[in-house]
Order: sequence, then structure tokens, then C-alpha cells
Amino acid sequence: MGTVLSVLGLWPRYIGGSEIYLRELSRQLGEYSWQSVICFIQEPSPPVRQFLSLPNITIEVLENADTPNGAALKKFARIMQTYRPDILHLHLVGFLGLYPWLARLISAKRVFFTDHGSRPENYVSARAPFWKRQAVRLINHPVTKVISVSDYNRACMTTMDLLPADRFSRVYNAVDFSRVTNGGERGIAFRSKYCIPADRTVVLQVSWIIPEKGIGDLLEAARLVIAQNDKVHFVLVGEGKDRSRFMKQADEMGLSKHITWTGLVDDPFAEGVYDAADIVCQASRWQEAFGQVIAEAMACGKPVVATRVGGIPEVIQDGKSGFLVDKGDSRALAERILQIAGDRNLQLQMGRAGRSVAREKFELEDMVGRVIGLYGIA
Repeated sequence: MGTVLSVLGLWPRYIGGSEIYLRELSRQLGEYSWQSVICFIQEPSPPVRQFLSLPNITIEVLENADTPNGAALKKFARIMQTYRPDILHLHLVGFLGLYPWLARLISAKRVFFTDHGSRPENYVSARAPFWKRQAVRLINHPVTKVISVSDYNRACMTTMDLLPADRFSRVYNAVDFSRVTNGGERGIAFRSKYCIPADRTVVLQVSWIIPEKGIGDLLEAARLVIAQNDKVHFVLVGEGKDRSRFMKQADEMGLSKHITWTGLVDDPFAEGVYDAADIVCQASRWQEAFGQVIAEAMACGKPVVATRVGGIPEVIQDGKSGFLVDKGDSRALAERILQIAGDRNLQLQMGRAGRSVAREKFELEDMVGRVIGLYGIA
């Protein structure tokens, strides 16, 4: 029997991609009689804790894991000494740090780091200076493998030449198809809960409500869409520091009767978020690492309109499972939304194509199986 310790710089407030991945990882580890210890930066919400209640899972809290200081390192060492894990896997923490060295000194035979990071708007990767390359290689000497969630992220890292190219592997983020069901009733219940008229075409974006996610661009696109088709309704699921400002902006634009802000939703799949949607958007301005919401929407058979940034073009087949537009181009975004909203056959065609691609490329069991393979367990 072995143990994997997963450390995440994440506060698990709702059941999202990371939580779903951790549950499947732990399930597969259980098939080999391995234990799964998961560290978050804060106590999980009750729905998340219940979702992660598998027999081989133990949950710990490691405050400030994403910004390690002396106290965090000391507690990390205690956790290592308590569970003596064979494998340490770091997520959503800094690429440079002492966790790998401490882990190797105490018990870990292998250390993994997954690069989930989206890059800033207009980011261009370049080879790092010699001194930085040498420093990073020394600091990350104990790291067995860096897993990138897209070819885009892997290219960013290998271009910087911070570690040998053979230390990087690409494993896409994924979707749990066991949670994707015919959710017509869930979609109806979601629309009813938020008083969305049944005759509206729902355009959904699930994201943090921040400028980097293109919320301002989406609102401008909504204004253009509503001017031509007042049967379209926009739903923004998520929370963020700029939510109040964007809500005020939407009201000033005259969108109040055609937009719904839900805040955080505990479990988007179970609560019918995707089931209620006809079209899903991701209007990001920054260079997305992958596009988790896009893959989930495709798995649910929904056409997607998204920006051509970061790893998103690896997820969407432009013109087949959805449309890609340039970041910041609200007019093009509106035109594509109107095109799909006005053509039911196109909606169905793109939805079917997206579901097929998602099952082929982003199926959770397969992607987690690849991680287990990299661990050397299978």
C-alpha cells in the first residue's frame, strides 16, 4: 500500500474541475490499494467534503500553501511525517519552492507539479536568462515530472528552457461523463429558480467575474445581441471582486431584464447549469491554460463561442463544435451568438460534434489513468 499527497493552493468552495479530478484520482488509487491525502488551503465546504468522502481519502488543511512561508513549510513537514507519502503532487502553488526538497528528504520517491496557470493577456514566452535557468534547475532538481494541462502551457514552459524538455508531459484537463446525463428536468428547475423565461435562448458563461475573463466584452456583445433578438438571455455563473461593478454596468446598458447573475453554484452539473444553457461562452482576454468550462459544455452537447487565446483552440474545433473569435472583439462574439441562436439545426450539429470530441480527448477516467501511469503505479 502506498500514499499520494496532493497539495492544492485552492479553497474548495464548490464542486469544480479540481474536486472532480481529485475524486477520480483517489478512486483509481483505491483500485491499487493506495491512499490519497489531499491538502487544501481552507476547509472544504460541506458539499465538497461530502463529494470527496471516499474510504481512501484523508483531507488536511495547509494554510497559505500557495504562498509558502515558514509556518506553511513547518506544517507541510508535519503532514509529510504523519502520512509518509511515496508521491507528492503539487497543484496551484508556485513553481519554485521548497516543498519538493522537503518531500524528498522525508519520504517521497517522486514529485510532480501540474501547471494549471493561465498567462497574462498578450503574454509571449521566451527563453529565460542563463542565471535564471540554472537557478530553476537547481531548485526544481527533485521534481520528477511537470504535467501541463495543454500543449500551449507545455510550449510556454519548454520555450523558457527552465527544465529539460523530457521532464514535461501534457495531460489535458477532463470531464466526468458519469455526471453528464439527460438533464432536461434539471435545466427547467435551474431556469425556474432564477426566473428565466422558458422561451429565452440562454447564453451561459461560467467563470470568475473579473476583467481577465472578458466580462466587459461579453456585456457589450449582449447589448448587440439583445438589440437584434430580445429572446436571448445571458446567465453569468460565478463570483469575483468585480461583480458589483459589472452588474452596475449591465444595468446602465439596459440589460437588467436579459441577464442573470447567480453567484457561486455549489455543483454546476447537479444543479442544471449546463442543462439550462443553449449556448456557452468563454470570452477570456488572458491566455487560458485550457478551458475547463468549454470541455464541460461540449460534453453536455452545447455549442461554444470562445476567444482564440491560450489553450482554448486545442479544445474547440472552429466551425464544428463551436466558434472562435479574437479576444476583445465583442461584435464578432455577438454575431456568432446570433448565428447559433437563430439556427436550431446548427445548435444540435455543433453540440453533437462537441460531445464526440470531448469524449475522445477529455474523458476523465482516461486522463487520470495517464497520471496514474506517470506515477508508475499502473
